Amino acid sequence: MKHTSDETVVREKMKITFQYRQAMVHSPEKSLDVLDMFPRFLDTPGLIEQDFLLLFGEEISGKFLAKWPTYFKQRVINDSKGLSSSHHIEELIKDAQREPGDDSTGWDSDISALLLLLYLLPPTPKGHKKAAKISPLQAADHVVRFLRMGTSIPMFLEKVGSAQPFLLCIGENTKSIQRFFIIVDMKPIPCKAPTTVAAFDELFKAHFVFSTSYHESLANFYMFIQTAVYNIDAGTSKERPRVRELRARFLSGKE
Repeated sequence: MKHTSDETVVREKMKITFQYRQAMVHSPEKSLDVLDMFPRFLDTPGLIEQDFLLLFGEEISGKFLAKWPTYFKQRVINDSKGLSSSHHIEELIKDAQREPGDDSTGWDSDISALLLLLYLLPPTPKGHKKAAKISPLQAADHVVRFLRMGTSIPMFLEKVGSAQPFLLCIGENTKSIQRFFIIVDMKPIPCKAPTTVAAFDELFKAHFVFSTSYHESLANFYMFIQTAVYNIDAGTSKERPRVRELRARFLSGKE
């Protein structure tokens, strides 16, 4: 499997070794070796999606792409208009409502709306009361980063450093992305996704495929997406009151 160029063979062998791989990712001693043992994640797009399907099935796997653009996105934008105004929030709302062909320089509509969700469910400091509070703007760097085409990915990752997965978008600018990678253990896994919303779908799924915890600053953000959009462990996961309130209101259809 490590040497064949036949993608069909790779996918079939990855299915056969799924249970073994799941045992590895749940083992404190072996979890960091998964990408060394299964390096085809690093050159075969779509393997994150395949493992997630084996974990949860097609219905749950397809929920984000079905529900985010058609249901949740506009509700997030509408709710964000009630936040205390700031330049960054105003720019994100503008970009989230952007029409195709708009000459704005920010992120595209879907990423902008996802980052607005960070303001609706901001990071909550844990532990000591004097612990530094991270802002939604800072937390955004743990969701998505941009790298200009031609820049060295390994050199970029050496400077960034991150224990949890994040989405790396590569292109001429944030409006023109040519390639997407999910960064896991500081290694780039190519996305099969052709769009930012589909790439984020892969990012979320990577947490489950590799049994990786959410970044502390993104716990509220991801827990909402997990329970409200994917409907994974809704009602049984440990949620903060703000997450439960927003999920209940959004799913009730109330603006």
